[in-house]
Amino acid sequence: MKTILVTGAAGFIGYHLSSLLAANGYKVLGVDSLNSYYDVKLKSDRLKQLQHYENFSFYNVDISDKVKFDQLFKENNIDVVVNLAAQAGVRYSIENPYQYIDSNVIGFMNVLEACRNFPVQHLIFASSSSVYGSNKIPFSTDDHTDHPISLYAATKKANEAMAHSYAALYNIPATGLRFFTVYGPWGRPDMAYYLFTQRIINNQPIQLFNNGNLSRDFTYVDDIVKTIDALIGKPPVASPAKKGTILDISESFAPYKLYNIGHHKPVQLLEFVSILEELIGKKAIIENKPMQPGDMFETYADIDDLTAAVGFAPEVDIRTGLKLFVDWYKDYYKNA
Repeated sequence: MKTILVTGAAGFIGYHLSSLLAANGYKVLGVDSLNSYYDVKLKSDRLKQLQHYENFSFYNVDISDKVKFDQLFKENNIDVVVNLAAQAGVRYSIENPYQYIDSNVIGFMNVLEACRNFPVQHLIFASSSSVYGSNKIPFSTDDHTDHPISLYAATKKANEAMAHSYAALYNIPATGLRFFTVYGPWGRPDMAYYLFTQRIINNQPIQLFNNGNLSRDFTYVDDIVKTIDALIGKPPVASPAKKGTILDISESFAPYKLYNIGHHKPVQLLEFVSILEELIGKKAIIENKPMQPGDMFETYADIDDLTAAVGFAPEVDIRTGLKLFVDWYKDYYKNA
């Protein structure tokens, strides 16, 4: 069975993906720096769950440390890399821009160089719906994404361009996934659904930016990781005949492909809060705030390409997904 290296394995999506891959019999090498961007205990508790699998191994390595990262490739015959390690968060990128360059640009460069020097069958990497900026919805991979409105988005756009260059130069099959607002159990405490749940339960006010007049294409984490699993054995192939021809934005002569991965059904923030209130059994104390720099008004994924490629069809609706999260949250913090 293949050996798969998952960066960001102690993170939210990385944890769920590593668990699924290990359960499916892959040898999984989990890499994470366990940085303090949010509660390290939550990351450690995710790792405790993963270490129940005999075919999961953890390495405390920062992908921006080239020497230590390369050593993993020297010591292991790695077939597939799934790069989920990144400094996340739009607003945090305004306050700490250099952290994003270190992790999202230099770190990703190290991933690409490792895949070049120790050739892999497939590189799958996380991009983001934020690359679409102020584009009209629904967002399509055939849209231009040349006008990011946050540094975080700019680093993700850079990742896409960097991966394409390595696919073209070194024939590294690379698939980029533009995630749309992923949520679910074991989630990220800086995300709105997590913060809102915490504050509503504790009778603390929640902040709604732009008076809650924002919409997001919330995507349940299980739909995300099942799709990554399905894509592992479907690396893109080169099309040399396309060189010098006029291509759609989503096409390439290189072994390279981008997909949107979202629920394809935006939810307005006020409706989102209403569902949380119902599930928690408490009304939210709302503080309305103006629009924040770098925020997007709405996101909405066109998923036709991904559906055609692997039959992607989101299964978990927002009410079901939020109930699963709220139930996990209450159980986790009760035990903590």
